[in-house]
Amino acid sequence: MPTATPDLLDEVGRRRTFAIISHPDAGKTTLTEKFLLFAGALHEAGAVKSRKQARTATSDWMALEKERGISISSTVLHFAYGPWRFNLLDTPGHADFSEDTYRTLWAADAAVMVLDAAKGLEPQTLKLFKVCRDRGIPIVTFVNKVDRPALAPLELLDQIAGQIGLDPVPVTWPVGDGGDFAGIVDRQAGELIRYDRTAHGSTIGDEERIPLEKAAEAGAEAIGCPADRFAQALEELELLDLDRPDVDGEAVLDGRQTPVFFGSALGNFGVRRLLEGFAELAPAPGPQTIVEPEDGDRPIEAPFSALVFKVQANMNPRHRDRVAFLRVQSGTFDRGMSATLARTGRPFALKYAHQLFASERETVEQAVAGDIVGVVGATGLQVGDSLYAEDRVVFPAIPTFSPERFARVRNRDSGRFKQFRTGLAQLDEEGVVHVLRHPELGDQELILAGVGQLQFEVTQHRMAEEFGCEISLEPAPFELARRIDAADEPKVRGQRGTSVFQDRHGTTLVLFRNAFALQWAQQDLPDVPFHELGISRS
Repeated sequence: MPTATPDLLDEVGRRRTFAIISHPDAGKTTLTEKFLLFAGALHEAGAVKSRKQARTATSDWMALEKERGISISSTVLHFAYGPWRFNLLDTPGHADFSEDTYRTLWAADAAVMVLDAAKGLEPQTLKLFKVCRDRGIPIVTFVNKVDRPALAPLELLDQIAGQIGLDPVPVTWPVGDGGDFAGIVDRQAGELIRYDRTAHGSTIGDEERIPLEKAAEAGAEAIGCPADRFAQALEELELLDLDRPDVDGEAVLDGRQTPVFFGSALGNFGVRRLLEGFAELAPAPGPQTIVEPEDGDRPIEAPFSALVFKVQANMNPRHRDRVAFLRVQSGTFDRGMSATLARTGRPFALKYAHQLFASERETVEQAVAGDIVGVVGATGLQVGDSLYAEDRVVFPAIPTFSPERFARVRNRDSGRFKQFRTGLAQLDEEGVVHVLRHPELGDQELILAGVGQLQFEVTQHRMAEEFGCEISLEPAPFELARRIDAADEPKVRGQRGTSVFQDRHGTTLVLFRNAFALQWAQQDLPDVPFHELGISRS
């Protein structure tokens, strides 16, 4: 095994590769924008739902995202702040796109969990937290929107402890909320941070740091806070000093503690402190689990290896290109290098490599463990593929979600058949939906399978906008899908309440009208194993 050079270890040690997870509308994409603003990557941040601005969020690059003000596809953003180099994976918050979020979390070393201060822990946040917990990903919590009416901070801490089982340790603490909001206390520095508001939070305002003892002596009026709210905040801080331990870096990495920061992404309050605190607490990239040549870990100083965790078509509509997102797992990536694709055993040239800033690109000459590289025109690469230099290495497969919704798809323009096939094939490879074909009727009988209705709407929109092909969708009468061995297909064909299809890999799938149909098949065909397709998003 090659010896790690000081330069390589230093570069990897500066990396922070992370995702932001939240329930829809908690402020995840707005926080992403503000990280970029404070890092100097943006001169002006676009609030996603601001009615007074024409700007849209940088991380929402897809046309439908801009129309709806939601994140549909995961986005990769690279930026620097101080000595650190961040790879930020902005993920969709909507439950219908949880599979895309799940895949993206396989490339993250840590996560920022965003909570709405008025709503606390919400269902989608809990589901995504469970994914992070299963992956062993450390969590830093940001309680957003404290400049609006909010739940009591201590109640929010109780929710975190009670519902997700982490010990929440406040690093910062709000003074008031809503119209009474007067700033945030940095507990570690013992200072009250006051903020100047800017128009829609699009630029960085000035911060004033006042020693907490001095602020207490000056009184509530001096900081623009009602006396009872300021007194309450001071009492809460005293309780925290008695009851709450300090942040323990090891406990954070082990998944026992979550550092908690309070603020407002829209108002830029507490964002800088969160960014700096996260950089100090989050882990740098480390050894990655492998399944070949044997179960173990891949050290970061080993020769180059990478995992494909996402494929995206048409990020540049003018060129109709296809980008495969690689997370470098070990060694050094050099532009133009060749690596072996583990699935085929064949060499794969990594000629056109970029680092991504949403839909914008910059040619990357070199990357190290933890970096995300977009390989353009990567025909042949699929989600879950392992790439390596020198000795063979394979990373664990990325699980897929078991489909819950099904729809028949039709081409509305017979003259656009090529675009119809090409578009569906690319969206299938991305994992937007799964395209299933009847073994005898082929493209005449296509079923789209997914976990949510919004996936179908996105497919319909992108087929029209990106591939110039209008499609129609109608609900298909299925609720469940199971995988069977190809040799068992004749036994299942004709079984009541079922239909047989194949996916793009040639896997034989049985679609069931309902759970009763599955029970009938299991009773009628006891010698046929019906395998789960993937994990459940619940």
